[in-house]
Amino acid sequence: MTKIYTRTGDGGDTSLIGGSRTSKSDARVDLYGETDELNCMLGLAVAFLNRTEDSRPDLRARTTILSDKLKAIQSALFELGAVLADPDRCEQLARESGQIEALDTGWLEQGIDRMEEELAPLDAFILPGGCSAGAALHAARAVSRRLERRAVGVSREISVPESVLIWLNRLSDWLFVAARWANAASNVPDTPWRPQHGD
Repeated sequence: MTKIYTRTGDGGDTSLIGGSRTSKSDARVDLYGETDELNCMLGLAVAFLNRTEDSRPDLRARTTILSDKLKAIQSALFELGAVLADPDRCEQLARESGQIEALDTGWLEQGIDRMEEELAPLDAFILPGGCSAGAALHAARAVSRRLERRAVGVSREISVPESVLIWLNRLSDWLFVAARWANAASNVPDTPWRPQHGD
């Protein structure tokens, strides 16, 4: 890439992998655009993790581990975006029940289990928030859920591999637990939701 602007999309359409062009309002473009949005939210969480001012070696080590895992998920999302932008590859993977190697559901499940071993069991709904990284991860979890809903809806119109839907479902679970884990590592407790009753 030599220039960031090409002027080829000024009319409201864009190129897909393979060379075909489609409207920027196309469901496929919207779907991989939301994938990019989630990737940006994870980048924000990584930035917060990397700027923690707590000098405790154990915390620094823990935040580095979580940061590295988030970067791996960012790379997986980039791969997912490339697949979604490629109609032929999407169709083939959906038809053959194929897997995208970067989307490892088992890795997410193992990560959830490991993080939950270090957390107190939940006995109530919790409010999103906490330390900066924890709050960013809660926001990313909400974006991940929206991406999953969008992918399910779009799968009625275009081919979306089932493995993508499963991975997205597990990713939002991972992000929820990661948000709690980041808060616990910073000694910030979860805030339980308490129903507000009127007078």
